[in-house]
Formats: sequence, structure tokens, C-alpha cells
Amino acid sequence: MNPFAYARADTVGAAIAAGGRRGAHFIAGGTNILDLMKDDVERPEVLIDINALPLGSIEVRNGALYLGALARMSDVAASTAVQKAFPAIAIALRESASPQLRNMASMSGNVLQRTRCPYFRDVATPCNKRNPGSGCGALGGVNRMQAVLGTSPHCIATHMPSRTTQWIKNCGG
Repeated sequence: MNPFAYARADTVGAAIAAGGRRGAHFIAGGTNILDLMKDDVERPEVLIDINALPLGSIEVRNGALYLGALARMSDVAASTAVQKAFPAIAIALRESASPQLRNMASMSGNVLQRTRCPYFRDVATPCNKRNPGSGCGALGGVNRMQAVLGTSPHCIATHMPSRTTQWIKNCGG
């Protein structure tokens, strides 16, 4: 693992200021970023812990579900309001991952997690999402059929959070 600095943000303003640093990544549950760091896929210069921020709200208002960025999967699943108004969401969350991961993982982290493609996580293979323009090892690899819909000629992994879409422009996809 590469060396990195650690900072704890106690206010939203402090988190925004720290997050503006080049090479900074936010961390809440850490279930995704820490694995990527262990695999040498991500190399943040600083991790900014945002767990002290008041962003764990879970609210149902006017038939809509509002979740704070730090709402944990297990808390959303256990919410009486969610169980009543959105039972499918509560069930899906209870069936997702292990209890340990559900207790750590934030809902925003789940939305922002990087692709689950094994080629993305293997730095010895080409991956346009990890290194734009390098190619896609999955296209001709063992996992060739891992995606059915929503792919491009440049990548067959369908998971593409907003922070990783720049590769599309770089690769022409």
C-alpha cells in the first residue's frame, strides 16, 4: 500500500475545503476505497474521514425517500418509515452484502463505488476505466460475457458512476 495522509472533517465546510485538494478522497465506511488501495488501483494522497458530519438522515416526505450521504445500509433497512413506505428497498438492503458490510457501508458510498469488474481491479491487465486508452482486458478475456446490456466497444463493465465517466470522452466510447 502506498503512503497517504488522513484527515477528519468535523464540519461540512472543512470537508469541502479538504476535498478540494488534489489527490483527496472522502472516506465514510471505506468498504470500497480501502480495497482499491490494497489492490493498488487507487492511490489517494489523503483520505478525508467524513463520519463526524451530520449527514446520516433517513426521511420519508411526501412519498419520497431522502437519505443523507452517511446513512448506513443497515440503518436504512431497519428504518420503520422505509419498511412501511418502501418495503422493497428495505428488503433489498437486508439481502445485500454481509451484516458487517451493511453496518459500515454508506448509501452514498454504494452509489459512488467503482466498477466491480475483475479486470479493473487487476492492475496487470488493461482497463480503460482505470487507465483511459489502455484497452479493455475483459473484451477478449475469461469474463467476456460479464455484461449483457449497456456496454461500449471500449468497455464491457456496465457500472459507471459519475466520477468515472471521463474515460468515455478519452476513449471515444
